[in-house]
Amino acid sequence: MTVTTGPLPAQLPAPSSAPGSGQRRTASVRWSDAGGVLAGLTLLVVTALWVSNGGVQQIAEGGASAVSAAGRLAGLWASDLLLFQVLLLARIPLVERAFGQDRLARWHRWTGFTSFWLLVAHIVLIAFGYAGAEHANVFAELWDMIWSYPGMLLAAAGTAALILVVVTSIRAARRRLRYESWHLLHLYAYLGVGLALPHQLWTGTDFIGSTASTVYWWTLYALAAGAVLTCRIGLPAWRSWRHRLVVSHVVPEGPGLTSVYLTGRRLDRLPVRAGQFFQWRFLDGPGWSRAHPYSLSATPHGHLLRITVKNLGDGSARVAAMRPGTRTMIEGPYGKLTGDSYTGGPVVLLACGIGVTPLLALLGELPYQPGEATLVYRARDDADVAFRNELQWFATNRGVRLMLLLGGRADRPSWLPAQYADHADDDALRQIAPHVAHAHVYICGPDAWTDAARSAVHAAGTPADRVHTEQFSW
Repeated sequence: MTVTTGPLPAQLPAPSSAPGSGQRRTASVRWSDAGGVLAGLTLLVVTALWVSNGGVQQIAEGGASAVSAAGRLAGLWASDLLLFQVLLLARIPLVERAFGQDRLARWHRWTGFTSFWLLVAHIVLIAFGYAGAEHANVFAELWDMIWSYPGMLLAAAGTAALILVVVTSIRAARRRLRYESWHLLHLYAYLGVGLALPHQLWTGTDFIGSTASTVYWWTLYALAAGAVLTCRIGLPAWRSWRHRLVVSHVVPEGPGLTSVYLTGRRLDRLPVRAGQFFQWRFLDGPGWSRAHPYSLSATPHGHLLRITVKNLGDGSARVAAMRPGTRTMIEGPYGKLTGDSYTGGPVVLLACGIGVTPLLALLGELPYQPGEATLVYRARDDADVAFRNELQWFATNRGVRLMLLLGGRADRPSWLPAQYADHADDDALRQIAPHVAHAHVYICGPDAWTDAARSAVHAAGTPADRVHTEQFSW
């Protein structure tokens, strides 16, 4: 491939040609197993509390009593999963490092939709059960419950907020919304959870029917609220105050692509690794409160940080006009697309478009030997290739093999451009990176492209525990 020659930009220190330590943390399979077991245990505890409060006896009675008992159990499961969903994306550092942002987002989405449908089942079953017991019209009974039972008006408002969140989380709806609008609407989930609490404590016998129930539910609510307040508000505010990041300068990298260099205090104490990302808020005027996820595009060295932003038509467009001295708030770092998983040997990095940014940072940190690393960079055309000088530096000084794949999309789902669409995805990968089956593979790009690349990597024989991805779609 051809890469423009030239020195590295003077604003950032050149990555060390000496391999780093790259210590590996032990958090993968055991943490995944523990997370799944913990979720299952909470549902078992909730079910046991329902049984201890006479749930099985009511089911055995049949009729309206059984319908109400089933509705109570559905409501308990819904509440448990809803609080578990909050914990999944509370940005707890230990949980983030163990699972990664993309996996947590998938689990968050699954538990969200599951808890919502359980909530619907709870409302329907309780309405029919109470109506059957009173021999009343089900709609009239539901209306009477909302207006007469303590906390039910708040619960109805909370349910409306959750419905809004669920509707806007459907993929077709999300594609029509700007990221900022979707993110703001999604915060109503916290409102929904908070408004449901009074109803559960005032009228829910399964919440206050025994000491064990009361202790369990108050503990779970306290954990969820504490995690959000600490990790989503307290920790980001403290790090923003401690490091006081400001924009040093802004550099155009190509069409619609801009790098922002940031400096601050004690950046050597900022616990960030190459491949990770922050949620950024630039205090430059209207819209500062809306955060955007941007990965580091250079290995952090304790003096400067660099992010590279593609103009996607939302708040990212104003980055190109950012002025030096602009103060910045951060939330993070997040993500597990880091060198923690690297155990030595060949490295293959597959990047598409702006997905090259975290992989470029990884190239500077991973302790590979000359000739062991291959970077495959997918772009629409030659003009869209960014960081040519740095890519050439890695080729010359670290022995990185650089491969450009240019062109439009193939007619089929593929990580290859149209001109190579006649090649099988995995065969093409083996030709480009002959050692891929024995390599650690890092992949970053748009969702569909990443899925196709990951499938090709697996088909080429790379073990699943050596394939590392992080997707940032919302």
